[in-house]
Amino acid sequence: MNRQDQVRRLTTVSPAQQQALAELLIDCVEGGASVSFMLPLTLERALAFWARVADGVARGERALLVAEDAHGLCGTVQLVLDQPENQPHRADLAKMLVHRRARRRGWGEALMRQAERTARECGRTLLVLDTSDDSAERLYARLGWQRVGLVPGYALLPAGGLCATTFFYRALD
Repeated sequence: MNRQDQVRRLTTVSPAQQQALAELLIDCVEGGASVSFMLPLTLERALAFWARVADGVARGERALLVAEDAHGLCGTVQLVLDQPENQPHRADLAKMLVHRRARRRGWGEALMRQAERTARECGRTLLVLDTSDDSAERLYARLGWQRVGLVPGYALLPAGGLCATTFFYRALD
């Protein structure tokens, strides 16, 4: 089965899906991902985050994509569709997460390709993202994203210490 066939958009987010997403987020933060959270990330904080995302999904403000393998949910990415009125053509790509057990198996690429398709379906022609991860940077560049630049000391790593963040954009055909 093609990895892209195992990536789908959620239009509602059940409590069980929120639990799985919270566990995925915790795994990524514990693995050092700089995705807005500091260690220790409790299950309660992670669940509260996903409850807010679920509300945004229900209101149509976010598109939430998930990837699933034989062990369950293994990845996710979001499109933040709710933009200022002078930017209806744009979406922010956010919280690209792949569980440590599923990395280097094509899930990141499958999530990114589906995010681009979903953005087109939602009438978006420009995507932007930021990352502090070198391997993610290589993936985005390989998929045709354009590097805009790097901001030193932009955020904190989960265990503390400043990290740089690189910004990318992708114009969709």
